[in-house]
Order: sequence, then structure tokens, then C-alpha cells
Amino acid sequence: MLNWLYSLFSNDLAIDLGTATTLTFVKGKGIVSHEPSIVAIQNTAHGGKKILNVGRKAKEMLGRTPGNIQAVRPMKDGVIADFDITEAMLRYFIGQAHQHRTLVKPRIIICVPAGITEVEKRAVKDSALAAGAREVHMIEEPMAAAIGAGLPITQPSGNMIVDIGGGTTEVAVISLSGIVFAKSLRIGGNKLDDAIISYLKKEKNLLVGEQTAEAIKIKIGTAYKQDKVEQMEIRGRDLVEGIPKMITITSSDIHEALQKPLSSIVATVKEVLEQTPPELSSDIMEHGIVLTGGGALLKNIDTLLKEETGLPVSVSDNPEYAVVIGTGRALEDSNLLKEVTLEHRS
Repeated sequence: MLNWLYSLFSNDLAIDLGTATTLTFVKGKGIVSHEPSIVAIQNTAHGGKKILNVGRKAKEMLGRTPGNIQAVRPMKDGVIADFDITEAMLRYFIGQAHQHRTLVKPRIIICVPAGITEVEKRAVKDSALAAGAREVHMIEEPMAAAIGAGLPITQPSGNMIVDIGGGTTEVAVISLSGIVFAKSLRIGGNKLDDAIISYLKKEKNLLVGEQTAEAIKIKIGTAYKQDKVEQMEIRGRDLVEGIPKMITITSSDIHEALQKPLSSIVATVKEVLEQTPPELSSDIMEHGIVLTGGGALLKNIDTLLKEETGLPVSVSDNPEYAVVIGTGRALEDSNLLKEVTLEHRS
């Protein structure tokens, strides 16, 4: 009786619970929120934790908080690192999607990395149920990304997807609504930011924060060396003198900084291609590789993969929304949902 009552007041949700950002899709409405996966918590005098802010407001606090307040990412490398804070974050996003109405217990589909363990699956399910879900289904990120990118995943032909998120890169070959072979690499946009921070520290004696590194990546980051060199002025702390300093960096500097994480992504793509059955390999030669995820927006990443694999490479429309759009489509199509969720495949 209660479940029936809750379902009357609830709109089902699709959630792309990412390391860097969380996107929420409401059945019948589309994408309703796109927020950083960050929670600001205050340590109380009694040793407890109080949630101050979630999402965009919490991100504004990164690197700017006093000692008793922390801005934390409860997701690490695509999986839950802090159960209680993830639950609080999910509760906030569920409430936000339903205008904080009380009689709400939605059915939820959540995206998870392809290489997720049983323990990690259980953590995702338990945190969503504790946050107020009535029912929880899981879909692997590369499958959701392929649906969102409009690939013909139900056909007997090979489709290759490379989804570069904040915490993971998912590489998969999909055919007949199933993943033929997949590899989940725990390198994504956040590791690219870390590589920029490390490079500036080592080569320029300058310490910058996460937000500055991300802004550099977006503005002048490039995966493939280009003839036209771009410049950017940045501020940070001089590690020699300990005072604020402004320097000019170039796209060539950032290209060099990103070499190591990008070479790991290229190696993973090649590994998946090597493991792909011959018949599906010929399909991929014809259709090429499709890139999704926020990392697909890095300048010239398609050129780099084209050069390294010799295959056609394209970036999907709205790549950062592909996973949540694909999850939303599965939510709205009960037949597709039955075919692609982890329950169906296990």
C-alpha cells in the first residue's frame, strides 16, 4: 500500500552519479540538475559532521574553507568513498528534483563504472535506498553513454564507446544490448587536473588549486600538439618565496603536463581493440569510435585517438550529458530497461 502511495507522488529518476559532477534526469521532464559532486561539511564540537552545502555552493568553498569546514568529494574514481556523505548528497539531489516534497520515494536508475565490484554495487544501492529511493536499478556507464550518443546498441553490430568522466574512463564494445568487452580505467578529468597541478609545481615552482587547474585545462588544454600556441595568465603561490605570483603559461606546457594520463587512456583503448572479436572489429573500422563524457571536450582528444588507432573518431553531441540522457532513455523505455540494467546481465 505504502509503495503504491509513494509512487503516486514520485517521478522516477535517472542519476549519473559522477566523481566530478552529478546529473539528474526526471522521467517526463528531462535533465533537471547538473551540479558538482561536492559536499561542504562542518566538524561539530561533539565530533559529528554537519552538512552545510551541496553541489555548486559547496564547490565555491573548495580551497577557501576555515579549519573546521571541509569541501569534500564523496565519490572517488567513480565509486563511493564516503557512504554517509554520498547518502546526504543523493538525498539533496532527490529532494531538489522533487521540489523537496515529503511523500516522495522514486524509482531510481544509477550509472556505475563497468569494472565495479559487488561490494561497490551494494554501496551504491544501499546509499540510494537510504537516501529515499523506493527501488534502485544500475546501468553501466559505457552502456548508458552509448544509448545517449544514439548508437544502435540493440543491433548485431559492434559499437565502440570511450566515455571520459571525472573519475574514470570507460572503454567498451557493445553489441546486441550487451557489453562484449570493457575496461574501466580510474583516470579521468580529475587526474588531468592533478597532472596540471603537479607540472606547475615541478616546472614553474607555482602552486595552484583544483579550480585553477580545471580552468587551465578548459581554456588552453590540448591532447595533441598544435601549430598555434595559446597563452594564459594564471595566479598561484610561488613555492620559492611563498608569496602570490602571476605567470604566463602556454598550451604547449599543458600538452606536456597531460602526456602521462592521456597515454594511459590511449593504451586502454588499444587494449580493448585487441580483445574485440574480428567480426566486431570490422564494424568498428567502419563506424569508428565515439567519445562521450566531459573529458571528450578536451581539445584535440579525437585527433590523438585517430592518430594512435588509425580509426575514425568522433565526439558525440553534448558529450557531458550522454550518460544521463542514455540512462533517462532507459528509464522511459521499459523494454530497453530490462535489457540493459545490471540485474538483466547478471
